[in-house]
Amino acid sequence: MDHVDKIIAQWTRERPDLTLEPMALIGRISRLGQHFSRGMGKTFAKYGLNAASFDVLATLRRSGAPFRLSPGDLMATTMVSSGTMTNRIDQLAKEGLVERVKNPDDGRGFLISLTDKGFALVDGMLKDHIATQLALTADLTGDELEALSKLLQAYLSRIEDASKGS
Repeated sequence: MDHVDKIIAQWTRERPDLTLEPMALIGRISRLGQHFSRGMGKTFAKYGLNAASFDVLATLRRSGAPFRLSPGDLMATTMVSSGTMTNRIDQLAKEGLVERVKNPDDGRGFLISLTDKGFALVDGMLKDHIATQLALTADLTGDELEALSKLLQAYLSRIEDASKGS
């Protein structure tokens, strides 16, 4: 029995009229998310980062050369508000990990670019980050990991497709 089973058993006893399978699923996904966040947070902290700053640096790194994006593209990829993104960019710029550069296609705008320091940091920590993720999923067999990933991908895709119309 896991923690969620105990909660479901209590609700089943108290409210047998309720359908609790969605609560069980959401509870487990939420608890897994908390475990994953704590585990990855330790890795980020070793490099002086948090999840939000890593997200911006990793987004820029995986975008490919020249490792720069518009603030709008960063917001769309990371799904945060403009104020939140501005704050993240400001913090990373203060640390010398990103810089604002003129947008050659729009003289009024700018792009966010990884500095050499930012590139080296995110590229250097990537193996540790992946090792952390491997450790966090080590209790699953390869087949279980693949099956769970496919199932969650299908579910998330449906939810995201449905929210596009909202």
